[in-house]
Amino acid sequence: MSQGTMTVSSLNTKIKSLLETTFMHILVEGEVSSVTYHNSGHVYFSIKDKESSIKCVMFRSNASRMKFRLERGQHVVVNGSISVYTPRGEYQLMTVSIEPFGQGALALAYEQLKEKLQKKGYFEPSAKKAQPQYIKKIALVTASKSAALQDMLKIIEKRWRLLEVVVIDTLVQGEMAAPQIAEALAYADTLGCDAIVVGRGGGSKEDLWAFNEEVVADAIFKLNTFVVSAVGHEVDVQISDFVADLRSPTPSAAIEMILPDQNEILYTLSEMQERYVRVIRQLLGNKEQRLKAFEQEFARHSVSQKIATMQKEFKNLEDEFKRVMQYQMTQNENRVTPLEGELKEKLAYALEVKTTQLKALEEQMRRLNPKNRQKEGWAEVVMAGKRVNLSSIKKDDKFVITDTKTKLEVLCIDKKEI
Repeated sequence: MSQGTMTVSSLNTKIKSLLETTFMHILVEGEVSSVTYHNSGHVYFSIKDKESSIKCVMFRSNASRMKFRLERGQHVVVNGSISVYTPRGEYQLMTVSIEPFGQGALALAYEQLKEKLQKKGYFEPSAKKAQPQYIKKIALVTASKSAALQDMLKIIEKRWRLLEVVVIDTLVQGEMAAPQIAEALAYADTLGCDAIVVGRGGGSKEDLWAFNEEVVADAIFKLNTFVVSAVGHEVDVQISDFVADLRSPTPSAAIEMILPDQNEILYTLSEMQERYVRVIRQLLGNKEQRLKAFEQEFARHSVSQKIATMQKEFKNLEDEFKRVMQYQMTQNENRVTPLEGELKEKLAYALEVKTTQLKALEEQMRRLNPKNRQKEGWAEVVMAGKRVNLSSIKKDDKFVITDTKTKLEVLCIDKKEI
């Protein structure tokens, strides 16, 4: 080697030293022209502008912290340092972090995941489970020491004390929060609960980011239990809100949305009780009136009533007859004596006829009186719940003989025709 010349290796070494010490922690803006996600977890890509391009690499440790997926055509700002590969004399940008140009990484990751899950059908109304009408057991997936949990428990105590509550503690922010939330949801799904509420109180976008992770969205979509997403405040909308069966603006509001108010239930029950009492009283009143009408109708058509009516009619006839005869006697007092004797005979005959009729009616009334049937040997024969004649009974048949005072259960030992 002549004096003043350099070897390729020494030149590349000097270039490496110069570039790597000069271009450290620089920000480079450009458009992603190619990108490859390697099985090792490293990301190889290139960025370009109108006139040139540069190769870049992001190793797995840094790539795992990216919130969005790098794609061709994205306008990005790359943070890194120049690294020279001496054997080939090539250089590339060793990337530490990447941000979308003019847009935050979280915002881009949010939109990318939202679009991806929407294509998979996670947001379809047909995938939503119906809210249970009556919730007896509920699982609360949140931090056990959070204010959000205390708020939910207070609302439960106020609205529906009969509820069985299972609290499943989990991280709700940080890098390890998303997988823990997914595990907690899967566990809650095995407890036989009627509903699951997953969420936390308000915070920054970074604090709430665990609920925008795909692993949480997958866990919610796979649940067989009705689930409510209650993250942050009214203005905070997370990916979990889109996937869940019901979205609540706050954890407290979630409890109010799915649980009945015990005071309203008691008031409703009181109104129903009063209404039923009124209806039952009205029905009983109507039945009582019908019963009285039946009693009056029965009394009008009873045997005793008919006999009383006949007796009254006979008494009226008797009185009328006496009045007429008295009148006739008064008119004929001055007539001849033979007529008086004839009149007495006719009167005696008429009285005898009416007396005979009266005795016949009294005898008929006595025979028809159910209380006298026993004296006359009357009894009712019943077999298999039906009144029968003695001629229809066979040997070894069992039947019942009753009168007004006695009931006999009888077995036919023998039967003879008379």
